Amino acid sequence: MKTIIAFATIVALALALPLDDSKNAQILKYENDNIGVDGYKFAFETSDGQSRQEQAELKKLADDVEALVVRGSYTFTGADGQVYTVNYVADENGFQPEGAHLPVA
Repeated sequence: MKTIIAFATIVALALALPLDDSKNAQILKYENDNIGVDGYKFAFETSDGQSRQEQAELKKLADDVEALVVRGSYTFTGADGQVYTVNYVADENGFQPEGAHLPVA
């Protein structure tokens, strides 16, 4: 009887574990445009709710200094079931993320 109870407990715990959908996610959308040395643009979406889009362009900072300015966003579902979105810029001032769930300095 103890064996049956132990087995039933193990089965119940295994069934209660959350499934990792990211292992079985399918790509729903994929775009990629490599402009070359002047920049790039890409985007994707997966069946588990993740998405990302990003684009970059070459910016002249001084006469002999150029850098890529990157703008984009990504969305994912957290372990708590809530959907999170982060918008960001990465330029000469560093990586600058923004999101409703992120603290503001």
